[in-house]
Amino acid sequence: MQAQTIDLDLAARPQALRGVLRGYSAPHTRRSVLELLVTAIPFATTWILLWYTLSAGYWAGFALAVPAAAFLVRLFMIQHDCGHRSFFASQRANDWVGRAIGVLTLTPHDFWRHTHNTHHATSGNLDRPYIGGVDTLTVREYQSLPRWQRWRYRLYRHPIVLFGIGPAWVFLLDYRLPVGFMRVGWKPWASTMATNAVIVALWGGLMVAVGVSTFLLVQLPITLLAASIGVWLFYVQHQFEDTYWAHEEDWTFDESALHGSSHYVLPGLLRWFSANIGVHHLHHLCCRIPSYRLSEVLRDHPELANISRISLRQSVAAVRLALWDEDKRRLVSFREARRDSIRAQKHIRQYVEPID
Repeated sequence: MQAQTIDLDLAARPQALRGVLRGYSAPHTRRSVLELLVTAIPFATTWILLWYTLSAGYWAGFALAVPAAAFLVRLFMIQHDCGHRSFFASQRANDWVGRAIGVLTLTPHDFWRHTHNTHHATSGNLDRPYIGGVDTLTVREYQSLPRWQRWRYRLYRHPIVLFGIGPAWVFLLDYRLPVGFMRVGWKPWASTMATNAVIVALWGGLMVAVGVSTFLLVQLPITLLAASIGVWLFYVQHQFEDTYWAHEEDWTFDESALHGSSHYVLPGLLRWFSANIGVHHLHHLCCRIPSYRLSEVLRDHPELANISRISLRQSVAAVRLALWDEDKRRLVSFREARRDSIRAQKHIRQYVEPID
């Protein structure tokens, strides 16, 4: 009981907690290699089985696109660790494994690493550009927009766009040209162009080997499904009702990490395929912890599992939340924001004396 009291006190002191978390940041090379192999080999095997079943005329083989996409998502999570240079002790190993996986995930590694680290540094800050995530307006910002821009934002936040059209656009097209990043130097462009060149070579070779139509029938369902799953995971880990947003003068990294990032509680199989990315609050507080060691933190400090905890059901319900209410300090739906606005207007009219 005394140990739990100490841990709870530690959870209330994020700087001290970061010191504890750093003790889990050393990667285990053998474990990292094993995690890579048990993900990459099944992905390649499932891809080949899907190609074989479709080429043999068995359209039921499309069901294999689901596990193939799940393994591709897990590869992306390993690339994500490499982007934080937490998967291997060697910086070079992290960079080159990340670049290789980036060809499969259609994500230029060095460019994505830059944008994702910016996301970590600015997440939850209302006064900084929201890079590497989903744009979120405050209620006041939304209500001040012209009607056509409000409708554009509502369309942008629609689930079909967020988890269907959006992921396809990002991974198939947007990641092909890092427009808007010229100011940060040549590296994002070099990373993107090199990744594009290898993708063209790989896809071209496979098209020659199995046929253009067969390749597209195999690759596109896997890519699109994995893209949607990936966007969903990163979305729900910051877009939940009691998340954290603040203006520059009130924003702190520690509060944003612990309370602006969720602990997304998933069943064991989904937790494995997502490489513990659901333990997002601790990941944001100390991004150098390898994904496979995040479970060790929760095992040793179980009280940390209750911070920013959301379930599968809660995550689905949170999709309707699209605006940050600065007065209520939580995300609200368009309907709730409109209802509050009407109520406020009625309240004002009630107390304003009519002028003759």
